[in-house]
Amino acid sequence: MTGVDVSELVRLRTYHPEAVAEAAARRTRRPLLRAGGRLMIIAADHPARGALAVGDRRLAMANRADLLERLCLALSRPGVDGVLATADILDDLLLLGALEDRVVVGSMNRGGLAGAAFELDDRFTGHRPEDLARLRFDAGKLLLRIDYEDPRSLDTLHATARAVDAMAERRLPVFVEPFICYRADGRLRTDLGADAVTRSIAIASGLGGSSAYTWLKVPVTQDPDDMARVMETSTLPAVLLGGEIGGDQEGAYEKWRKALQLPTVRGLVVGRSLLYPVDGDVARAVDTAVGLL
Repeated sequence: MTGVDVSELVRLRTYHPEAVAEAAARRTRRPLLRAGGRLMIIAADHPARGALAVGDRRLAMANRADLLERLCLALSRPGVDGVLATADILDDLLLLGALEDRVVVGSMNRGGLAGAAFELDDRFTGHRPEDLARLRFDAGKLLLRIDYEDPRSLDTLHATARAVDAMAERRLPVFVEPFICYRADGRLRTDLGADAVTRSIAIASGLGGSSAYTWLKVPVTQDPDDMARVMETSTLPAVLLGGEIGGDQEGAYEKWRKALQLPTVRGLVVGRSLLYPVDGDVARAVDTAVGLL
């Protein structure tokens, strides 16, 4: 990984903050999908929700220079289409020139901080649709967690529906990442059973006045053999999310490989498991994931 000059980034941010908008204006763009019709997106929007851990490393993602170096390496690998991140990280990558000819997806709601009592009050504290349009970014991403026992989920549903509308007005794709959640021992947990994932897809697909620009970002179910049935719930194009995979990197690759054969699944959006692989080899982890496509 090549070094990131943090002092230069700080100098630009201090004395020439307009450099971010200038870099966004001159960035070379590309279509969301190219000839192969597949997407490989690297995700790095975890820190803005206070989710800094990777495995047993509690603050693995807290070193920004290290994270940027890993992102630049991942984005340089053949077959990687782009990145999903919050404004602070995307601004850094713009200043580093790492987003040329890459798909840029802005993360829109990060208000539901990991482990907070208000975690399900997932407000839109990140990119707004107008920000994404102004910066000439290519898409947005929403996190939609639904707990049937928590009335705050209705607020998130309503805000998500209006964001879907606003993105459709601007003809910007929006990736909706839905989960059915529940509280256990005071912690918010996600239900990855087939029935729960099916319901979450059905709910997410119907939000807003138009689904024309809506994509789904879905997890692989607890039993990967259930994915074919689950993905029959909607005709919306979908990408698989990586999530935490523990030490079983090869097992995760096999689950992704099977799910990628389904007709609605168009690609992968993976973050920590590729940026911080168990063996430390970012390039090999990314290249292996690209090979699954």
